[in-house]
Amino acid sequence: MANTELTTAINRQLKRKKSWFSSDTLMPGILSVFALISILTTVGIVAILVFESIGFFRQVPIADFLTGTKWTPLFADPEFGVLPLIVGTMMITLIGSVVALPVGLGSAIYLSEYAPDRVRAVLKPVLEILAGIPTIVYGFFALTFVTPILKWLLPQTEVFNALSAGIVVGIMIIPMISSLSEDAMMAVPRSLRSAAYALGSTKLEVAVKIVVPAAFSGIVSSFVLGLSRAVGETMIVTLAAGNLAHMSYNPLESIQTLTAYIVSVSSGDTQHGTVEYLTIYAVGITLFVITLVMNILAGYISRKFREEY
Repeated sequence: MANTELTTAINRQLKRKKSWFSSDTLMPGILSVFALISILTTVGIVAILVFESIGFFRQVPIADFLTGTKWTPLFADPEFGVLPLIVGTMMITLIGSVVALPVGLGSAIYLSEYAPDRVRAVLKPVLEILAGIPTIVYGFFALTFVTPILKWLLPQTEVFNALSAGIVVGIMIIPMISSLSEDAMMAVPRSLRSAAYALGSTKLEVAVKIVVPAAFSGIVSSFVLGLSRAVGETMIVTLAAGNLAHMSYNPLESIQTLTAYIVSVSSGDTQHGTVEYLTIYAVGITLFVITLVMNILAGYISRKFREEY
């Protein structure tokens, strides 16, 4: 009896000590540290952008920066109007969206509503694999395959042009839009589909009038994530669109984007601390603000049209 009581007491003591090292005790602290690291990293990046940009705007008026139409910071007579870079970035994004949004949404509808399980089991992983292809591969594809086709169809197309880069950027973000949109559609309850079929709706009517509106919140989120990816794309536009920063709305001409300019200066021999070098931070914070506004707008639309089931 005494041995049994002693064993019970020892087991209780061991359990009490073990509780201090249990997952319920340690994991919240560990996960909190990971979350704190993520937050501090984001805050640090934004702080560096803001701090260095302030140094730039002390030398260049922010009004001239945002409204100027000439961007020649590395020339003997420098001009610091960022509009050509913004126009180039938006042109690439617009072309990419024209390619990616209808194709991505159409493929998502097919996978969600039409594809047999076997076909879906093959196509879904293939799309996810395509999303992992390095962007430099897409860049060479644009330069060596898409551009020659465009020059054959439109002889006035320049070797480096916005159209080729935009098309391939659109191809690059199709898997992201398709996969996320399809996930949103698959989350729509089957009961909604069954009710629509019971009323005599066709498969197309169910997809367009029931599933897509019900999944609209998730679809919008996928669109914005894809467009944000297009805005921040670097290697494709660097290789295929060129580095000519000028105000041009012709997609057959060479342009320069915000990200391409950052790459060109960062990889050059611009002296650190000069106003020319500080332009990368001013351009960087401009890019950050654009993507931030897009994500805030997407969040608002997503909350406004979210359906509760």
